[in-house]
Amino acid sequence: MSPDRSIQPFRYGAGRSAPRPRREMSSREETLSIAQVAPLYESVPPRMYGGTERIVSYLTEELVSMGHDVTLFASGDSRTSARLIPGSSRSLRLDSSCHDPLAHHMVLLERVMREAPRFDVIHFHCDYIHFPVSRRLPIPTITTLHGRLDLPDLVPLYREFPDMPLVSISDAQRAPLAHAGWRGTIHHGLPLTFGASGAGSPAGMRAAAEDGYLAFLGRVSPEKRVDRAIQIANDSGMRLRIAAKVDAADRAYFEAEIRPLLDRPGIEFLGEIAEESKEDFLSGARALLFPIDWPEPFGLVMIEALACGTPVIAFRRGSVPEVIDEGRTGFLVDSVEEAVRAVDRIKNIRREHCRETFERRFTARRMAEDYVSVYRGLVDAERPLRRAREATGRSP
Repeated sequence: MSPDRSIQPFRYGAGRSAPRPRREMSSREETLSIAQVAPLYESVPPRMYGGTERIVSYLTEELVSMGHDVTLFASGDSRTSARLIPGSSRSLRLDSSCHDPLAHHMVLLERVMREAPRFDVIHFHCDYIHFPVSRRLPIPTITTLHGRLDLPDLVPLYREFPDMPLVSISDAQRAPLAHAGWRGTIHHGLPLTFGASGAGSPAGMRAAAEDGYLAFLGRVSPEKRVDRAIQIANDSGMRLRIAAKVDAADRAYFEAEIRPLLDRPGIEFLGEIAEESKEDFLSGARALLFPIDWPEPFGLVMIEALACGTPVIAFRRGSVPEVIDEGRTGFLVDSVEEAVRAVDRIKNIRREHCRETFERRFTARRMAEDYVSVYRGLVDAERPLRRAREATGRSP
């Protein structure tokens, strides 16, 4: 389906400065002016849980370190070495005065559009809210989709916007929308320093392999299946430490289905832990349990575990086979019984291999370089269109 050709290009309204003259770009140039647009639910980086905002932070900081001119649009309590333009005064999830998150995201979008002429490319991380506006911009945009895409409501949306350039975070994530405007799959990455010290040292790795516990890290929700993790730990005779947040939407599920299980022997519920506690938590574990029951788009916690030298026992859903190397960095399973057997085999995984795999496949630098390649491709493709507009005297 082709986009409606009657759509008019975005025009800068009264009271806004005219676009700056766009400089000629070459794919060999080192510096790009890049906007990163994050959702406002968490700060960038988040204080606690928040995978999307954490990835936006890692990407932003890596791009700055590579010499690019980066502007971050995010909540006002974000911390960054880039230029920060707030879309709200603080992150929305823990703001009890916020009753309509969409209102704040409309402010965010307006501020992005107001600043748009200064950028070579705008990178959105907030789903599809910007599509009607970014379609009309004479500036390249790219959108990374961080969530699940197997929902029927999304099919007509992406048929209406086949021209929106998209990046998936796993090949499995994009499968339900094969017709969409995919420009590539870019797996997440973490700073090389993550997990490199403390219990991630060789001595720490040996101690965790011999005396560690099983770990569950993330959030409590039906699709994350904490109940499976508890059953696996009980049946394998190992301790389980659960570090997980409970959102308001999942509170009833937690009280009815999970809380009664926490009284079982060897089960320790820590609640949501801070970012600075995560490395020690993962490094001290014999294995991370990832017993999901949904098409996981990526699963950041898996590579966090690998960075700490901790192998992963994960259910074979969504992105998991793309992230875990069977028999080298963990085991893929299809049932609780298989997971229990994998716990017994985890001693055969060399924790050094987990860290080596992380350094080879899942660093923030590799992620940033992959995105820069996409950015340059978009900028190069836009150049002849810009020249045509300039030649005919059309305004953007």
